[in-house]
Amino acid sequence: MTTTTAQGAAPRPARGAEIRRHELAAFLRSRRERISPEQVGLVRGARRRTPGLRREEVAQLSAVGVTWYTWLEQARDIQVSVQVLDALARTLMLDTSERAHLFQLAGATDPTPAASCTSVTPALRAMLSQLEPIPACIQNSRYDILAYNRTYSRLLCDLDAVPAEDRNCMLLVYTYKEWQDSVVHLEETQRLMAARLRASLAGHLGEPAWKMLLKRLEAESPEFRENWERYEVVGSRSKTKEFRNAHVGHLKLEHTDLWLGPEQGARMVTYIPADEESRERLERLHGLALALSFV
Repeated sequence: MTTTTAQGAAPRPARGAEIRRHELAAFLRSRRERISPEQVGLVRGARRRTPGLRREEVAQLSAVGVTWYTWLEQARDIQVSVQVLDALARTLMLDTSERAHLFQLAGATDPTPAASCTSVTPALRAMLSQLEPIPACIQNSRYDILAYNRTYSRLLCDLDAVPAEDRNCMLLVYTYKEWQDSVVHLEETQRLMAARLRASLAGHLGEPAWKMLLKRLEAESPEFRENWERYEVVGSRSKTKEFRNAHVGHLKLEHTDLWLGPEQGARMVTYIPADEESRERLERLHGLALALSFV
């Protein structure tokens, strides 16, 4: 039966955008209520009546206005940027499926590599596997790690344990302790990578994914802010790198970029052993990575 208004006219059907706003509001509330204050480093307090986090706490942790976030949970017709959606996804600890659902409800496209890696073909993945025990991965000019083989997965940290949206070498080298501990010449590496990122940025000014990455790095790493303000730029170059692997010890490797398309596009990064000792240790690391992948 169709309900009518007081004047007898049938009501207008709710538009798709309105339905999505209400679904988005309900989804945000449900995710907010499942997270305890302790999970995000907050004190619960004696007077807390709301299950999980309060709205103002989510707003503060996501660096957005309390009123604006309240409107979002009230299904108001407001615009939501991909940067804000990314911040909310991290604050609410969304997994890959939940993150995709959030962006879909907001009518936005997730710009992170976790959302889609269509440029990484099955043939490229097979090539990564065939290169083992040489560590290899596919990155873009923003340092997003799009794909990697088993040896690379254990080279600098347990990469499988890192959320897909955080698998970015810039984030890892500036904010992830296990990755930092594995880099022998950390300060030099950080400075060089910031200079390479700035050189690549010229072709991507204004792109949401780049803005998100830079905003996050500047918020989370004083070292990045210092290096970024140097305005240094360098191009791509091969060099010898030294790593301190937690499983097999010191590794001396020759880094090479194999470009898969136009300059500043996707590239295959390989690490060839620079000496016999490193070669033997890479073989051991490969065997360990394979064993752990079946656990």
